[in-house]
Amino acid sequence: MEEKTNYSKRSQKDYTLSFKLQVVSEVENGTLSLSQAKVKYGIQGDSTVRKWLQKYGNFDWEHKSPFHMPKTPEQKILELEAKLKLLEKQNAFLSAQN
Repeated sequence: MEEKTNYSKRSQKDYTLSFKLQVVSEVENGTLSLSQAKVKYGIQGDSTVRKWLQKYGNFDWEHKSPFHMPKTPEQKILELEAKLKLLEKQNAFLSAQN
C-alpha cells in the first residue's frame, strides 16, 4: 500500500551574497524589521536574516547582547534620574568655573 503524506518537502533556497547584503543593509538602517524582511523577500527560515546580520552586519556580536529584555518603566525612570543628577553636577561645575 502506498502511504500519502499531507506535508510538502522543504526546499532550501540559496541566496546570493549581494542579496544577503541588501537585506542586512535594509534591516540595519531601519527600513525593515527582521519579520518584514522575511515577508518582503520570501525568506523561509525564522533565523535566516538574524544569522546574516551576525555574519555580514555591522553589530559587534561578540561584545554586546543583541537580544536584551526591555527595561521596565521603573528601570527607565531610575536610569533617567541618574543621568539627570550627573548632568546637574556637570552643569554646576561648569557654572562655577565661569
